[in-house]
Amino acid sequence: MGMGKPEFGFGVHLMLDGYGCDRANLQDMGLIYNFLEEYPAKMDMTKIMPPYVFRYNGSVPEDWGISGFVLIAESHISIHTFPDKQYLSIDMFSCKPFDTQFAVETIKAYFRIQKFEMKVLDRGQEFPNTIHESAQVVRMDRMLMQRSR
Repeated sequence: MGMGKPEFGFGVHLMLDGYGCDRANLQDMGLIYNFLEEYPAKMDMTKIMPPYVFRYNGSVPEDWGISGFVLIAESHISIHTFPDKQYLSIDMFSCKPFDTQFAVETIKAYFRIQKFEMKVLDRGQEFPNTIHESAQVVRMDRMLMQRSR
């Protein structure tokens, strides 16, 4: 993926589902906190709050796990783990381009993922990234509105 900011588009959203993960890592609140604390800098992102990490116990006993979230100036990173099922889901969304393959390889190593699914979305395809482009979008919208009257 190119690292330059395109004229249009809001950002990249990486969604990763990991299977066969290391159970001990999935239940280690400190490890998950440290991941959320340290990883934004590795992505060259700006953390704007400390990570929030908590243990979840639901009505189905084997669905317990650890969830965590960190806001970055560019958007967020979230993680949800299910240790009894050796599963995790991670979302990374950023308006600043980032290397999704590097992110996947880092996460796989961190949580010792055996198998994974990933999806990468380019969000906000029509979001203009420059004032000049924004003005063009507004002008075009006004022209279309006038024609439809």
